[in-house]
Amino acid sequence: MFSQHAVKREHDAAPEVVRHSRYPARLSMYDAAPALEVSIEEFETFALDRLQVLRTIEDAQLRAKNDDDARRRIGEALDKLLPLHTNRSRLPARQLMGERRKDHVSHFILRLAFSRSEDLRAWFLRYECALLKHRFRAADAAERHELLREARLQLTQVPADARDPALAGFYEPNEPLFEVDFERVLDLVARTQVVLREGRAFVPQADVAALLAHEFRERLGRALRVCAKALPQMGEDERLVPVLQNLSNQSARAEYRPAQGAVSADAVDALAAGFPLCMQRLHAQLLRDHHLRHGGRMQLGLFLKGIGLSLQEALVYWRRAFGAMTDDQFQKGYAYNIRHNYGMEGRRADYAPYACHRIIMSNPPGPGDHHGCPFRHAAPDRLRAALLHDKVADADAREIAELAAAGHYQVACTRHLEAKLQRLHAPADAPPAPVTSPNQFYDLYTAAATPSEPSA
Repeated sequence: MFSQHAVKREHDAAPEVVRHSRYPARLSMYDAAPALEVSIEEFETFALDRLQVLRTIEDAQLRAKNDDDARRRIGEALDKLLPLHTNRSRLPARQLMGERRKDHVSHFILRLAFSRSEDLRAWFLRYECALLKHRFRAADAAERHELLREARLQLTQVPADARDPALAGFYEPNEPLFEVDFERVLDLVARTQVVLREGRAFVPQADVAALLAHEFRERLGRALRVCAKALPQMGEDERLVPVLQNLSNQSARAEYRPAQGAVSADAVDALAAGFPLCMQRLHAQLLRDHHLRHGGRMQLGLFLKGIGLSLQEALVYWRRAFGAMTDDQFQKGYAYNIRHNYGMEGRRADYAPYACHRIIMSNPPGPGDHHGCPFRHAAPDRLRAALLHDKVADADAREIAELAAAGHYQVACTRHLEAKLQRLHAPADAPPAPVTSPNQFYDLYTAAATPSEPSA
């Protein structure tokens, strides 16, 4: 048996051993891929644990009562599935290295699994950034400094004697300020947490996590695109490819798989009451103008495909909707794109309906457009009017609009679904799943609105 003195010497030596190891720091930007062997069992276990952490982060962002509750939920998941103790924890060096090895390897496994499509890349990017921000904010000063050094952010600190007196009302007098391009801190700009001057943002030291997340997002986004190009080379590996596909299929509803021919063209208008707000707006505009621009046609068309509108029924529906034009105009200008969405033209890809994060983050609507997410892209008064028009109670409409104004777009959409279900007097044993897809919203609403079959 080891003596207490021997155990103590091992603990005392652990920080020094760690500093000269493969993983000297607890936090990482994941710039270098791991050059080590991993068993198939570890490969899958490591990745599933990290995926569960990312899903917990997503659920916390959608479900947590406040920031403290979100941090608690995420912290509990990390402690259970992906712990990372500090060098000062007095744990054996072997344990610290094991934790960091698992963290490093699991990141790169999921990076490979989630590079297969744009939607998967966007989901992985979003929640890996959220994980890094959570860990950075929980780290001590030395760990933060080390990670910022690794990130090479090139921050320009505003000298105390050169600080504009007009900033005094917005920042603490002795708090360090950094001047950066506003594009690097768009989330802080959206929440009006920084002062802007001529395209430059003044970021307090407490919010440097936003700068770090921006840099990490840029680097990881580039790396994911490189992975996507390399994936075809793994097509022959029968051990890893099924595991990678299984991992990406377990993401938070990244791709919704459509039903087959369950809805007719005649039924679409009657079903619109169960559409999420984004699709209600597109449907109403289509009925009003007998036309939608390309972004709207894509968003609504793939949604209708997802609820079960077959190709033949889609051609009938859109031809009726575009009633002001001739058959020749429709065939030449629009029928090809409809068939393309169903994988019958071009490279014959079977396109999935858009997930919420894609609608929110890409292709924002311009003048004359009606696609996008109303909770992000609509003016507050228009959003509230749309909710009231959908028979949402005034108090609920105010709460939903406030959530949207605070940047919690999917939380707002989930509350909209809850309000609609309450109006149906649907059972409230458990809240609906967080909304991550317009088709998921429709399915949850339809399931609650459809009377269940009586038991035999």
